[in-house]
Amino acid sequence: MDVTSKVALNSERSNLLINEQNGVVGQVSSPSSSGRREIVSRSLLGMKSFSNDDIDLEGRKLEKDREKAVRGNKPIKIHNQALLSGLAYCISSCSMILVNKFVLSGYDFNAGISLMLYQNLVSVVIVSILSFAGLISTEPLTWRLIQVWLPVNAIFVGMLITSMFSLKYINVAMVTVLKNVTNVITALGEMYLFQKHHDSKVWAALFLMIISAISGGITDLSFHKVGYTWQIINCFLTASYSLTLRRVMDTAKQVTKSGNLNEFSMVLLNNTLSLPLGVVLVFLFNEVDYLFKTPLLRMPTFWLVMTSSGLLGLAISFTSMWFLHQTGATTYSLVGSLNKIPLSIAGILLFKVSTSLENLVSILFGLLAGVFFAKAKMMERS
Repeated sequence: MDVTSKVALNSERSNLLINEQNGVVGQVSSPSSSGRREIVSRSLLGMKSFSNDDIDLEGRKLEKDREKAVRGNKPIKIHNQALLSGLAYCISSCSMILVNKFVLSGYDFNAGISLMLYQNLVSVVIVSILSFAGLISTEPLTWRLIQVWLPVNAIFVGMLITSMFSLKYINVAMVTVLKNVTNVITALGEMYLFQKHHDSKVWAALFLMIISAISGGITDLSFHKVGYTWQIINCFLTASYSLTLRRVMDTAKQVTKSGNLNEFSMVLLNNTLSLPLGVVLVFLFNEVDYLFKTPLLRMPTFWLVMTSSGLLGLAISFTSMWFLHQTGATTYSLVGSLNKIPLSIAGILLFKVSTSLENLVSILFGLLAGVFFAKAKMMERS
């Protein structure tokens, strides 16, 4: 036997030995070497294929598991956040005014300062809990920051109280129209305090607002002197708050630890400082005697409505911040103006306000003037 034959035979024996150990040769019936080679080769290929399939299946399984794990670790994405935030802002702002009107007029609750005080207390508790849990960031209330912010807070408290007093006597639709006067006062304040000049379209919109407010008041069938007086004071205080806030904000940022003052910190600061001032005003306006006598405080449903008004007040801060972040100042102001239209309609229908065609036209005129003003401000910024 030559060397080549010996090598071939040894190679064949080695293959047979390997396959015998794998249980393959037991199935071979032909004694010929070519048959054995063919069967052995097919068996090896089959085993190799089977092994590769196992590896592929295992690999795919691992890959799928890995994809699931990655997918599970990814944060859930909310689509159309601009639309959702806009709806949340509109619903919370409309609901807040309607619920306040329901508490003050529906329940005939004659303690507007106490209502404001309770709402601010709810806001302080919730914001403090969220800050302590690390869900939001707020600035620590240092004595220096409190000193800087006290003048703004006094105006803030007056703005809230006068809003409560006017809302008790005036229907929601007229309140939204009369609030347009705030824009006129603010524009005049910007011109004299900050030397800011507005274009003709802005002044035209402001003029239309004044006309609508006057005509709305003349045609208002439920006109109330006390309510209108409180609303005019509220317009001046709201404009003062807006103008004063611009001056104090820069100083307040300098005395904070981070050099910034976000909206959550402002909510906590305003509402916390309003509590002691609110308590003093409750005694000055003699609301304590009324609170002891009224049976409303013994009704669980009344407390539920009051608490919901506090939660809605806080929701406005959160949703407005979310909406402003998702869109921008121009869209925010325009949507805020358009939001007054469904609010006015809801106020008339829900509280069954007796009105006339002239008054409805005046209200609609005022609401459209507000939209025109928002668009004029957008063009002025651009």
